[in-house]
Amino acid sequence: MNLDHVFVCGHPALDFAATLRARRSTRFEMFVTPERLNAWYLESGLVDTITPGDEEDIREATTVRREAIYRLITNRRLGEEFDREALAVVNGAARQTPVTPQLTVAGRHNEATAGQALATVARQAVELLCGPDVPLLKECGNPECTRVYIDRSRGMRRQWCGMESCGNKIKAAAYRARKKTAPAMTV
Repeated sequence: MNLDHVFVCGHPALDFAATLRARRSTRFEMFVTPERLNAWYLESGLVDTITPGDEEDIREATTVRREAIYRLITNRRLGEEFDREALAVVNGAARQTPVTPQLTVAGRHNEATAGQALATVARQAVELLCGPDVPLLKECGNPECTRVYIDRSRGMRRQWCGMESCGNKIKAAAYRARKKTAPAMTV
């Protein structure tokens, strides 16, 4: 079941935070149903099987945990002190039981509840925010986009969260603007 979740940020916690798109303008919510939340956990590779969630799982994931993770990512990216409330929320989530891999005859299998998946995302956020990738955190250059990504490009010159999503839109708009202002050629 593919619901077009996008994974361009370079880290699961960043991709999770990016499920609320365009925070500064239209605010497009990816997790509108428990099925979409569960699909993200599956598509991200965090779990192989997930117990069906409910509306409370969405509220917990979006209004509480995701926004706290995003606040801490923004604090760290801007070199600011961590927001104390967001810190308490993420640390509280990270203390919960995470996804626990199981060994089966077919290999590794991750079965979880939405709460366990969310605890795992919180733990990943903790690791990211105190790890070596902090200096590589950048916000997308598209003014409408609020995704934060890890820039591992040569010379750290990446400008957009992804070419398919934002890069092509910005380049096409710039091309159209140049064509519009270019003087007409006479024959």
